[in-house]
Order: sequence, then structure tokens, then C-alpha cells
Amino acid sequence: MTTEELQAKMNEVSSEIRNRLIADLAEGTHTVEFNKVNGDYRKMTCTLDPNIIPAASKGEPITQKKVREISEEVLAVYDTTAQGWRSFRIANLISFK
Repeated sequence: MTTEELQAKMNEVSSEIRNRLIADLAEGTHTVEFNKVNGDYRKMTCTLDPNIIPAASKGEPITQKKVREISEEVLAVYDTTAQGWRSFRIANLISFK
């Protein structure tokens, strides 16, 4: 297998994992454990369920800024404990419950 073929396969698997995480999070609340970019361990209860996420308002900071380019390596989720949006790198995921 060439380097290019291996990279393509890794991207395919990463995309499948991302899609599965999104589908599961859209159906309820889950606990994720991951290492932050700085190496710190983090455990977060989060969701993408539209029945749980509060409606957006114009006063939210994200609506006041230019929206960043979407990265396939990072997943933005709603942290139900902190009551706000957070994100994590999929490659740094330790567990998903």
C-alpha cells in the first residue's frame, strides 16, 4: 500500500468515526473523554440533540464573529454541564459512552 493509499484509507476511517459520533450525539447526551491539545485530560457530557440544545440568539458571541472554517478533525458539541459550545479533536478521543 502506498503512502497516498494509506492516507486516503485513514481519512475514510476518520470520516466514518466522525459521522457515527455526530449521529449518536444527535440522538441524546453522551460522555466523552479526551486529551486536550495542551495534553490535559477532559471528561465532558455533551450532545448535538436539537431537543436539548437551546435555540441560538443574536446576542451570542459566535453570531457576532466571523464563523471559522469547519475542520473535519474537530467536532463542536454542546456541553450540557457548562451550558455552552465546546469542541475536541477526534484523534484525541479516549472514550465515548
